[in-house]
Amino acid sequence: MKKIFFSFLMFAAMLTPVVLTSCGDDDNDNGTDPTDDNKLSGSIQDTRTLDASVEYLLTGPLIVEDGATLNIPAGTTIKAQKGFGSYILVLQGGKINVNGTAEAPVTMTANIENAEQGHWGGLIINGRAPLSGGETGKTEINNAYTYGGTNAADNSGSISYLILAYTGARSSADVEHNGLTLNGVGNGTKIENIYIPDGADDGIEFFGGSVNVKNLLVVNSDDDMFDMTQGYNGTLENAYGIWEPGFVSSEEDPRGVEADGNLDGNSPNQTGQSDFTIRNMTIDLRLQPSTTEGYFMHAVLKIRRGAKATIENALVKGQGQARDLVDMTDGKGVGNPASVISITNALSTPLMNTVDDGIKGVANITTDNNNTGCPTDIFAWTGYQF
Repeated sequence: MKKIFFSFLMFAAMLTPVVLTSCGDDDNDNGTDPTDDNKLSGSIQDTRTLDASVEYLLTGPLIVEDGATLNIPAGTTIKAQKGFGSYILVLQGGKINVNGTAEAPVTMTANIENAEQGHWGGLIINGRAPLSGGETGKTEINNAYTYGGTNAADNSGSISYLILAYTGARSSADVEHNGLTLNGVGNGTKIENIYIPDGADDGIEFFGGSVNVKNLLVVNSDDDMFDMTQGYNGTLENAYGIWEPGFVSSEEDPRGVEADGNLDGNSPNQTGQSDFTIRNMTIDLRLQPSTTEGYFMHAVLKIRRGAKATIENALVKGQGQARDLVDMTDGKGVGNPASVISITNALSTPLMNTVDDGIKGVANITTDNNNTGCPTDIFAWTGYQF
């Protein structure tokens, strides 16, 4: 996880609102938008519904404004041009409804064949649910776009059966998008059945909020598979993370789960630190064993900086290498010792840290051979071959 803020001016040219060139049907149609143009960018200020028969091209930032709604029907495909400025952002008070089905998921991907990680930005949602310390957050790409508030039940829409591929574009080595970024998103938002393959930085990152996510498959995320920070207090249920054979991470400390109680560990005394649940999780490391940086996972679970985790039925397996099984330590503060973690280590390669079964720090940690992790049949709709 990396969180560096930028001034508005730095991206002003990139983010200047423009007229949305096409969004299919318009419930408030004023007749000004061409219907034969498949390009998406700019500002949505009303209710727009895309057309599943059109293949859309995302040419720049697509911003769903406060009070606006973007509806994306089953089977819709959006292909993004390469670059840090290609992303979809739902502002506080805006809504996105991704109405995919198992038979016809919605796909957001690169606009070229043989794309690589970090081709485009991904999907960002800003909500009004609480953050640690009751703070207001500022979106990484633009300080003017805030998130966080007092409404844990805030509703930013509904997302079902969505593929987010080749996300995580970066503007520098320290500033990257994720696949799905949830900033202060409330539990009135429905998010389930998500597939995030081949993304740079994190597969999913929760910056505070209380949103629950169910049935999430992340494959070949460059950094962390599942990342929580800034007071996140929701539940992630049925999470499966995979590193495939031949995968190499470019990050300094890739992990299965990385959890901070507060933002970057800079506010250890804040109230409302992260207190979340993960239920039914598998981390599957299919790489050849290696102790070379980029070829092993630093920690399967990294819980730090005041975060409290309840992790039930977790399983790590495969032949790949991992340094630590559970690491509760950190220079900016340890993880909450009241954390309760049940994890089964089924790796065929021994952990690099052989002390105390690869566990650092204090928590209520159970290691046994009984956990089954996340089921795979729930991801049949993705076509992924387990």
